Amino acid sequence: MIGLHTPNREVRDHHGRRYRLGEHPIELIGRSRGSVLWLCWLPMLLVGTMQYSYGALVPGLLNAGLDRNGLFWALAGWTVCQAGAGLPIAHLRQRNRIGPRPVLVAGAFLSAGGVLSLAHAPSAPGLLVAYSVLGGVGAGLVYAGCTSTAAKWFPERAAARVGFVTGAFAYGSVPFVLALLVAQVNAVVLDVFALALLAAVLGCGLLLADPPPHWWPAHVDPRRWALTRPNPPAAREFSAAEALRTPTLLVLAACLFCAATVSLFNAAFLALLAGIPAVAVFTATNGAGRALAIPIADRIGCRRTLRWVVAVQAIGQILLLVAAGQASTSLLLAGATAAGIGGGAFYPLFAALAREYFGERSIEVHGLVYSAKAASGVAGIGLAALVTAQYGFPVALLAAATLSLLAAVLCGWFRRPGLPKTLPSPDLSADRVRRDL
Repeated sequence: MIGLHTPNREVRDHHGRRYRLGEHPIELIGRSRGSVLWLCWLPMLLVGTMQYSYGALVPGLLNAGLDRNGLFWALAGWTVCQAGAGLPIAHLRQRNRIGPRPVLVAGAFLSAGGVLSLAHAPSAPGLLVAYSVLGGVGAGLVYAGCTSTAAKWFPERAAARVGFVTGAFAYGSVPFVLALLVAQVNAVVLDVFALALLAAVLGCGLLLADPPPHWWPAHVDPRRWALTRPNPPAAREFSAAEALRTPTLLVLAACLFCAATVSLFNAAFLALLAGIPAVAVFTATNGAGRALAIPIADRIGCRRTLRWVVAVQAIGQILLLVAAGQASTSLLLAGATAAGIGGGAFYPLFAALAREYFGERSIEVHGLVYSAKAASGVAGIGLAALVTAQYGFPVALLAAATLSLLAAVLCGWFRRPGLPKTLPSPDLSADRVRRDL
């Protein structure tokens, strides 16, 4: 009952980590954890259209007379701002200096402003200023606010719940993309969508709140969970400064850069290469891949799953290359499927690896790794626009396949910081690690 308050108590596991037990979410915020998850899901469902629907809008914007390179550099700028905005928010969120409400309120207005600019900006430079900066920062705030809130309320299943929330960031675009098969989206439709986005994100943001620091669900024994979790825990909790001094963080960021460059290239150019149906397949499987990645990783390990994921993304590039040469619709859709699965599933895996290597409360460390997406936006969208214009899609697809394979190679360089090199590989299960120790 909301009027009653259950006393909390603090326990520690065998690694010395603190857990605050006893308080039910309804006592703390008046609603269940499940409702919090859906309040994080809906904003992500809407703001993700700004990334994954943009490429499908490009043919219509080109017909309206906008410059091709300018359009893609606007999306590249959006990606830089979206990824960059998450890092300072992660810093503040990890230290409990800002709650989800102001983050999502600001994100709602900025994201809606970005969509409105897409409807009314008279030129590509206008899009670069309004859509890239306003929309990108706004989407970054919503992304960081929703993922960090989901992680705080589901500490025992943070990776899976974050994967569920980020999946909406991709597959939420599917209805919008399919609508383009019926008619071109005009300014009126974008205006209505901007208002709907503003109302939904603002409403959800005002209902969100964080649990107390170190909060843990009372029905889960944290000490048993620490011993039976699918993947072994980090050696200790690393600060962002400590993580930056480890080679592992740099390798993680380099691997994400390679994988995200390919994924963003597909999201931006697939409509021009393969048509709107392929974009719909890509966005749907991209979101599904995000949601399914962690359950698979719980069985075979995050690093091994990540290697398979980026390998599937490489296969997608090869299939698209062959399909473009043969003008095969079935191969195009198969390539879009593989590219979508591989191009989405790696995002929650990097979040899980950040927790596995640097600690369960490593929101800021994940923000550091995720910020590599900013450079991916420049390479995978802006520079790719120049490459495709001068050399064509085959060269770009070969480069994309190479980058995906490089990401697979980099997976073999991951090392758990803080542990002696003689300890077992991180691909081993937690039970095997404890037995060997």
